[in-house]
Amino acid sequence: MSYDVDALIGLGERVVERALDKGADVAEVTMSEGAHLTAKVRLGEPEVVEEAGSRAMSLRVMRGKQVAVTSTSDLSDEGLHSFVDDAIELAGLAQEDPFAGPPDPALLSKREQHADLDLFDDAVDGIDAARALDMAQRAETAALSRDERLTNSDGATVTRQSGASALVTSGGFRGGQRGTYVSLVVSPVADDADGKKRSGFHWSARRHQDELDEPEAVGTEAAERTLAKLGSRKLETQEAPVIFDPEAGRAIVGLLAGCVTGGAVWRKSSYLADKLGQGVASERVTIVDDPLIPRAPGSRAFDGEGLLSRRNVVVQQGQLERFLLDSYSARKLDSKSTASASRGGGRVGAGTTNLFLEPGTESAEELVASTPRALYVTDMMGYGFNAVTGDFSRGASGFWIEDGKRAFPVSEVTISLNLNDMLKRIDAIADDLDHRTAVCAPTFRVSAMTIAGT
Repeated sequence: MSYDVDALIGLGERVVERALDKGADVAEVTMSEGAHLTAKVRLGEPEVVEEAGSRAMSLRVMRGKQVAVTSTSDLSDEGLHSFVDDAIELAGLAQEDPFAGPPDPALLSKREQHADLDLFDDAVDGIDAARALDMAQRAETAALSRDERLTNSDGATVTRQSGASALVTSGGFRGGQRGTYVSLVVSPVADDADGKKRSGFHWSARRHQDELDEPEAVGTEAAERTLAKLGSRKLETQEAPVIFDPEAGRAIVGLLAGCVTGGAVWRKSSYLADKLGQGVASERVTIVDDPLIPRAPGSRAFDGEGLLSRRNVVVQQGQLERFLLDSYSARKLDSKSTASASRGGGRVGAGTTNLFLEPGTESAEELVASTPRALYVTDMMGYGFNAVTGDFSRGASGFWIEDGKRAFPVSEVTISLNLNDMLKRIDAIADDLDHRTAVCAPTFRVSAMTIAGT
């Protein structure tokens, strides 16, 4: 499908002009259009085929220090007229916010400055329902044929998305980008000796179709991960090192994401709010937010306010270097924007793009081999994190490491430690970073955590 970014920008310009004519001092319009397909099979039979398209617009207007945000999917002339009129009326009813305002126009980027990050692949839209079902069936078949103990399945799902978005502001910004994303996940179920069912999964996701793992490879890996859980047992309650694989590790980095954005900081809802410039992690730890990685899920050439995207080092060798700020949170904190504005439904706030823990130099296999004993975590359950205090506690499963090797699978344990202490106890980081998701991490080891079991 072809997406015309210039047409979206032209539509946005007309809406901005109407908003200014109706009395807005500031008008900012975001537009998006796209299509998605989801196809799922279970036990070889199609279970879900869903395909849809969307087109929507959001508008933020300001009258002095009064702000209003509205959204619509009615892009007819009549619908857009009502859309703008409603926004102006709502702004007149809003309470004044002394920190409200657009970014400094001098900071806005120009279209010729925007990097081509190779985020769009025409081949993704070529995946129709029949092909998606075939990919899912091949993956599930590869999983279930791996071992006779794999007797059931939660299915295999292929999803593809494509679209375009644009931003137009009365401050003079014009910009847009196109993007695609395709994913495949397989979830087989195995019978354990004690009658329990053990479920596992594996997945692949990329912006470009030709980088997606082959369905058979995804299914085979899903089978191996599920079979490895057979015979899982509990551990005795103890304190021991914990190794997080990339799937579990990105969840830990994700917790930090919610503690370093401007909104959490000025609201004092982050345990890091008063720690800028201080050591908050081990010297091995560097955490970066980088929107300029080609083909990565969170990449973008400009932020949600039109500032040129830039790489931000959040934690440098253990020291908290900066928070991620949009213009509003920067004013609240008497600081400057880090070009970290994100938009959702017209609302603007600071957010992350591609946030990751920088990799080390040893392989994951070498890291495990160098560990005498530890819990190797592959899955975590629940949500037990208090961003204000940093306290962390979650259910976990994985493997017990003995003499640098996997000894047996583990389930039904809880791991806990304050996030501040956890980051400071990271004593090894592997080199297996994979930008499949916008928040990611390589395998890493925490020297000691509390493991609650029997």
